[in-house]
Amino acid sequence: GDGLTARPFWDAASDSAAFPWASELESKAHIILSEFESKLKRDEKEAAEQKQLFTGDSAWQNNVMGSGWSAFRLQRLGEWNVENCNEFPETYNLLRSLDIPLAVRGVCFARQTPGTGVQPHSDGRNFILTSHLGLKVPEGCWIQVGDERKSWSEGKLTTLDTSFEHSTGNPTDSDRHVLIIDFWHPELTSAERAALEFVYDLRNKFEKGKIPFRLSRASIKKREEEQEGMGFMGIWKSLTGGGDDEE
Repeated sequence: GDGLTARPFWDAASDSAAFPWASELESKAHIILSEFESKLKRDEKEAAEQKQLFTGDSAWQNNVMGSGWSAFRLQRLGEWNVENCNEFPETYNLLRSLDIPLAVRGVCFARQTPGTGVQPHSDGRNFILTSHLGLKVPEGCWIQVGDERKSWSEGKLTTLDTSFEHSTGNPTDSDRHVLIIDFWHPELTSAERAALEFVYDLRNKFEKGKIPFRLSRASIKKREEEQEGMGFMGIWKSLTGGGDDEE
C-alpha cells in the first residue's frame, strides 16, 4: 500500500498504540514455550510423528524457503486448522484472546534445521507485517532484513516487514524454532483492510473449489495451446503477491 510506513524491523512490544497485543503476548510467551517444549519432547519418542509435525507447505515454498525450512500451521487465510490447534490448545486460546489482526499466512510454528538458511527474497507485500516469537534459538542463528541483521530472543518478538529483501541462517548444530504471526499493517484504514480481506478470502475459496467459474472459448483454446499456462491462479498470484513464504 502507498503511504504506509516501511522499515525493516519494528519494535512491536514497545508500541502499544500500533500493536496493543504484542506486550501481552511477550508477557505470556512462557505458555507457548512450555507447550511447544512438551510437544517436542513427546515427538522425540516417536520419530514418525516428529516428521509429521514439521512439513513443507508446497513445492513452491521449498524452492523459496529451502529444504531446511518447514512449518506446522495453526491458521491461514482466516481459517484455523482445528486438528493442528488441538495439538497446541493453550497456544491457540492465548492467540485468540489477544485479538491479533491476523493476515493471510496467519500463524505457524517454523523450524530451521542445522546448517541451512533461507536465501534472500521478498514477498512485495508491505501491507502485512510479521512477528517471530523466539522459541528455541541456538546462539549464532540470524535473520537479515534489508541491511540489518539480528538474532531472535526466546520469549521475545522480532517483527519485520517482509517486503524488504530478507534471509535467515542457522549455522549451528541444533534446530531453530520460532512462532510466526502475520498481521495487517497498523496504518491500513478499515476500508483498505476490508478490501484486502475480501480479495484473500476470494482467493482462499477459489483454491478450495468453492467458486466455480467458466472459461471462455478463447481462454480454453489458449490453454490448450500453452503447455504450462498459469491460468486463473496466475491472476490471483499477481493480485496477492505470489506465494506464501514465511520468513
